[in-house]
Amino acid sequence: MTVIEALAEACGPDHAWEAGPADNVDGVPVGWVAEPGDAAAVAEVLRFTATEGLSVVATGAGTKLDWGVPPSHADVLLDVGRLTGVLGYEPGRRAATVAAGTPLRALRAILLREQRRLPLDVGSPAATLGGVLATNESGPLRHRFGAPRDLVTGVRVALDEGSVEHAAGGQDLARYVCGSYGTLGIITEATVRLEPIPAARAWVVRPVSTPREVQQLTEALVASPLEPAAIEADLPGGAGARPAELAALFEGEEAFVAHRAESAAKLLGGGATVESLPPPWWGRYPFALDDVALKIWGRPSELFAVVYALRDAAGQPVPVRGSMGLGVAHVALRDNIAPERLDGMLTVARAVLLARGGGGCTLLRAPLDLRELVESYGPDPMPGAAARLKLALDPEDRLAPGRTPDFS
Repeated sequence: MTVIEALAEACGPDHAWEAGPADNVDGVPVGWVAEPGDAAAVAEVLRFTATEGLSVVATGAGTKLDWGVPPSHADVLLDVGRLTGVLGYEPGRRAATVAAGTPLRALRAILLREQRRLPLDVGSPAATLGGVLATNESGPLRHRFGAPRDLVTGVRVALDEGSVEHAAGGQDLARYVCGSYGTLGIITEATVRLEPIPAARAWVVRPVSTPREVQQLTEALVASPLEPAAIEADLPGGAGARPAELAALFEGEEAFVAHRAESAAKLLGGGATVESLPPPWWGRYPFALDDVALKIWGRPSELFAVVYALRDAAGQPVPVRGSMGLGVAHVALRDNIAPERLDGMLTVARAVLLARGGGGCTLLRAPLDLRELVESYGPDPMPGAAARLKLALDPEDRLAPGRTPDFS
């Protein structure tokens, strides 16, 4: 049986084809594309590719296929976009089991009818649940509700040789599959924790002038009893850029939100205002489609030293935006940046983080010719436990070979 015949048998004749020029993973060509219709078909595809020694890279909406390190090679692109829908809902437990290919905005609309939400307000609006979990993508609400792995109470994962593993949230597989970039297994469904939709929301927005000021104001908010749901900062950088801002979100009952927001505005001072809508940049990445994108993370009290170091290395302010109360931010650079300057910025940022308690600076996205000249992740990107799990589950490195997880 040929590859295309086997894939068509597992997925249906209309859902398997030999790849064309447009079928690639961040510039890496693939041989075949498969669109399984359920978890059993995913397992069957993996069972066949294992016997043939073929590598597999998973995708959903494809919003982050160009994030991180490209695979070293990709024989089969496995699209889980047909695995959609809420498979189970437990109002009493505030949990739902959702197929991995379900777009987050579709899930949001379904949960709205139940006055529930999944607090994953990511910057990729078209993303699927599986893609968000696999890349460890989160948004401002991570400040209150945690990273994706903190919201997952169970996963169903198709493994390299075609078996399907069910894992609860406390198990290594359930935790490490979030952020694994598909290197451990392919998520087919996940049970996630839901939260009530708040009755009221308010944003307190204050203009800021320096990263140091952002740090001081963020520390004041975190130390206060006000308990914001999220704290974000936008430092646009560059001549003619819009003013920098710090914003804090408050959620809950209307009277509670109004009181906390007014108190926060007084605490922040400096022209802080209470708004019923978020600032336009809230929950969005600072980089455009063609920009070079960095992700930095470290101790919140030390993240601003990294921002200053990046400015010094770049020779000018650079756009930075992120969750300052958590020590996670994204940086945007022009795609024509010289490789030696980019390499210098990454080296400086990693050195500063290492000297100040740890963290990381990742080259999240860049043109291939530029990325080949710099080290995307730095040393030791995979924790020992995750490396051992990879060796146990995918000893021949057939799942997303060469991709690097992000457990930040």
